Parts: sequence; structure tokens; C-alpha cells
Amino acid sequence: MKEKKRCSWTGLGTDPLMLKYHDEEWGVPVHDDQILFEFLILEGVQAGLSWQTVLRKRENYRKAFRHFDPEAVAQFTEADIERLLTDPGIIRNRRKFAAAVRNARKFLEIRDEYGSFDTYIWQFSGGRPIDHALGSVGEIPATSPESDAMSRDLKKRGFSFVGPVICYSFMQAVGMVNDHETGCFRHEEVKQVADSGGSAGTPGKIRNYPH
Repeated sequence: MKEKKRCSWTGLGTDPLMLKYHDEEWGVPVHDDQILFEFLILEGVQAGLSWQTVLRKRENYRKAFRHFDPEAVAQFTEADIERLLTDPGIIRNRRKFAAAVRNARKFLEIRDEYGSFDTYIWQFSGGRPIDHALGSVGEIPATSPESDAMSRDLKKRGFSFVGPVICYSFMQAVGMVNDHETGCFRHEEVKQVADSGGSAGTPGKIRNYPH
């Protein structure tokens, strides 16, 4: 059986976590507020690091950050930040922890204003995924006019760790752009999901997890 061709950034099939993320999540449109919040935080965590490093600690982050429930994270205190700084399962960085708490509070403000964070954030791609139809990993941009606009507005609203590069990575992760290489088997699959209106999650939905 011929092996499926994947985007070259997956590392030629050497890391099962990266393959699973590429094959199942990357580029799939997300409309679930809780998943959007998770990626917003994780992309901020990635700043200065590799996504592979973040993926390996993702489950630990889910536990430490109350399954990325923005309402729970928004209530974190300085004592909670001190607790996070003693957790060996996550990347310990006080500035990023403080930013995650502040971003959770701003996230809820946007949700109150727009009805859902989903409604707010997808306006930056015109409400649907942008298919760049890239031929190789070398064609993938670091930023775009859309990520620039998103970054400016988020910063104006008080968010941190939301520069244009981070915002573009976020857009890739949640399917606001389809940056799978055209030769990758997932490019057409993700495109079909987007064209059919499918997504990972219900618009504006916040899932309730036990804390």
C-alpha cells in the first residue's frame, strides 16, 4: 500500500504526535470557543519554542489550565500562577502564565460583546477558510494581512503574546487558512470539510468539563 504523502513539515513521519496532529487537526475549521481558546493559549506558549515541544506537553497543559475553560482560567490568582511555576509537566514561564490569565479575561469580554469568540475571530478571514494552495513548505508565509489585522485588534483589546506570527499560526491551527501543501492528502480533505460547512465543534459552544 502506497504511503500517504504529507506536508513536509511533519518531519518525514518520525513523530507520531506530529503525524496525528497533522492528519486529524491541523487546518480543520474550528468553531468551538473552548478549542479556540486552547489554541490561543498554546500558540502563545509556543513563542520561541517548537510546536513539537508544545504538543508533547499538551495533555499536561489541559490539566493545569482546567481543560482550557476560559471562565476557570480567568479566575486564576497569583497563587495559581505560583502553582503553575512548580508544575514540571508544562513549560514554566511566569510571563506566559500571566498572559494566559489576562487573555482568558479578555476572551470572555469578546464573547460577551459578540455572543461568541468564534463570531469575532472568524471575521478576520471573512467568515470562511482561506485556501492558499501552496506547493511546498517554503511557500508558507509567516504572516498575512489577516493575521496582521487580528494581531492589531487583539493587542488593542489587551491581549498578550498575539503578534502577527502567533496569530498566523493560530489561523493555520484552527482552519482559518488551509496551508496543507497541495500534494498532501489532507489538503483536499480539509478543503472539502470547509466547503461542506463542516467544522471541529459547534459555533460559540463552551464545553463543560469537571474541574
